[in-house]
Amino acid sequence: MKRILILGGTGFVGRHICTRLSQAGWSAIVPSRSPAAARHLAGLPRVDVVPGDVHDEATLIRLLAGADAVVNLVAILHGSEAAFEQVHVELPKKLARACAAAGVRRLVQVSALGAAQDGPSMYQRSKARGEAVLKAAATAGTLDLSVLRPSVIFGAQDKFLNVFAQLQRMFPLIPLAGADTRFQPVWVEDVAAAVMRCLQDDATIGQTFEACGPEVFTLRDLVRLAGQYAGVNQGRGRAVFALPMPLARLQAWLMERLPGEPLMSGDNLDSMAVDNIASGKVPGLDALGITPAALAAIAPGYLRKR
Repeated sequence: MKRILILGGTGFVGRHICTRLSQAGWSAIVPSRSPAAARHLAGLPRVDVVPGDVHDEATLIRLLAGADAVVNLVAILHGSEAAFEQVHVELPKKLARACAAAGVRRLVQVSALGAAQDGPSMYQRSKARGEAVLKAAATAGTLDLSVLRPSVIFGAQDKFLNVFAQLQRMFPLIPLAGADTRFQPVWVEDVAAAVMRCLQDDATIGQTFEACGPEVFTLRDLVRLAGQYAGVNQGRGRAVFALPMPLARLQAWLMERLPGEPLMSGDNLDSMAVDNIASGKVPGLDALGITPAALAAIAPGYLRKR
């Protein structure tokens, strides 16, 4: 039986990976600073939620003891330059050192489509720097690394299509920043399957894969479809109004200042300066033997239940 440390295992993608590990007869160790955040994992056999701060290097070394591999899912979408640096760059540095200290070589890093050192957003640049840290460790011979770069991920617990559908239940018109940016959304189960395939197949070591769905949509298309799939306005959805950039900036500025996690930030808007679609420069899900699910085959089933 394999023993896998899952950093970020209590999140949206993590719960699906933990389910697959459990079904495969493997064991998963999921550190969490908040037991309440891991309640949904409680019934899974061979999934152990343990207390721990993954940003503490000594804790990482302790958690890695006896592990065969580690999957890093830890990420943030909003924050300052320092916050992105801490989560997306400093954590991979600590993880690389902890793996070397604990003798754990196998690592699957879940990065992001569009990660680039010269990307327009702090998110994209920090994701690329985190990849670079781990690739340097792999080049030095201390890690056996696979990198996954998913596009925006959808699924029953997503904060993507569900949010768009809920907004259309509340408002008659949707003002939208970045309406013409193109995305290639991927089902969360296909991302989880890709992680599993990387863990199972040593041929994936040293490779980077883009995890994208089979179709390209504009953000405007996705917002409309979310409303239609959810049955809003008798299945027609709401009208979507594309905001010009000055108003989009104002919208993002205002949303960042509302209580709670923002729906949109200035950095999110910066990310949408480039399309979030497969580059074709690295292998995709097909190289992992995965045929990605279409949005229309999955999303209506969970959006209509809300």
